Amino acid sequence: MVLNPARRPTYIPNRISDPKYIRIFDTTLRDGEQSSGVALTPKEKLDIARQLAKLGVDVIEAGFPVASKSEAEAVKLIAQEVGNTSITDNNFGDHVPVICCVARCTKKDIDIAWGVVKYAKYPRIMMFIATSEIHMKYKLNMTKVEVLEKAKGMVQYAKSLGCHDIQFCIEDATKSEKEFLYEILGEVINAGATTVAIGDTVGYNLPGEFGQLIADIRANIPRIEDVIVSTHCHNDLGLATANTLLGASNGARQLEVTTNGIGERAGNASLEEVVMAIKCKRELLDQLYTGINTKHIIIASKMVEEYTGMQVQPHKAIVGANAFAHQSGIHQDGVLKNKSTYELISPEDIGLHRSNEFGLTLGKLSGSHALKMKLFEPGYNYDGKELSDIFARFKLLAETNKVITDDDLIALASN
Repeated sequence: MVLNPARRPTYIPNRISDPKYIRIFDTTLRDGEQSSGVALTPKEKLDIARQLAKLGVDVIEAGFPVASKSEAEAVKLIAQEVGNTSITDNNFGDHVPVICCVARCTKKDIDIAWGVVKYAKYPRIMMFIATSEIHMKYKLNMTKVEVLEKAKGMVQYAKSLGCHDIQFCIEDATKSEKEFLYEILGEVINAGATTVAIGDTVGYNLPGEFGQLIADIRANIPRIEDVIVSTHCHNDLGLATANTLLGASNGARQLEVTTNGIGERAGNASLEEVVMAIKCKRELLDQLYTGINTKHIIIASKMVEEYTGMQVQPHKAIVGANAFAHQSGIHQDGVLKNKSTYELISPEDIGLHRSNEFGLTLGKLSGSHALKMKLFEPGYNYDGKELSDIFARFKLLAETNKVITDDDLIALASN
């Protein structure tokens, strides 16, 4: 696996000095907390933010402060502590993450947001408005002209408060009329936005569509080179990671993700999937790279799972319990000879330390090679007829027991 080639660029809100660098914007504490059944305390949010900083996230979206007093308190705590603590990374150098919080396009929201996030070294407000016909008509009850004026006016208002790092997100952008999308993006850029985010709010696009949308935005909006283009993809059709990667391939330089892919409905683009895909496939992604210290991925994943109560499915890519486990005899034989036969990523690269070196689990499809290796762990060394006899009894047991435990193995060996 190719290591990232350069240090993290010095933070400038609307520009990245290295065109190959991808900012990772983690919204676990905002969009992730919007998952049904999740409610984090300020302390839990602070703990997760600390871990996201160690992970190397460029931007931490800390919450929606207008929602409640405790939410505002959490954002302020994160801004004061995490937003002023330098994290040392031997690969990328020291960095302090940007602390962001979300606001609707209202003065009240923006006032409260700025009041708590301003304590960070690098504070950012992310405001949003919807531009699709269905949202403007049924949710906002606003015309295009009204939406346009509201967006422009609220960016100017945030800037007047002293906020010079302003992200503007277009909600439901992928279902919006393109010409109107170009117009409103142009206006918020002229008003002072430093990042513009393109929301695939209900996971509507196929990867090719989303990639083309990012390319069209970059080709049709004056001064687009003066801002960072960001992606915000939901997973309703299971395409959030693919759409995010196609966005990066077409010029987006900030990618919005959540740890474990949690979020509204079917969730958001998964941090671990996006980051490891970029790391593994750099040669096909124009040598793009991130500043993520991937050895902290598992710790972050486990913390988010524990604090939110959102269990990670066993087959979840990268962080699922089965992601580095091998039960089929054919696969087990391969990894015992060379791990890379069936492991694209080394588990150590994400900070995973398995209970056994090869990630072997035993079941009815396992082979004698794996059984021999598993028996060797508690000190049994069998070959030839002895191994064949134990293997025959093991197969009978595996037909009735879905999981073969270490105690089962010891009983087989003792008999």
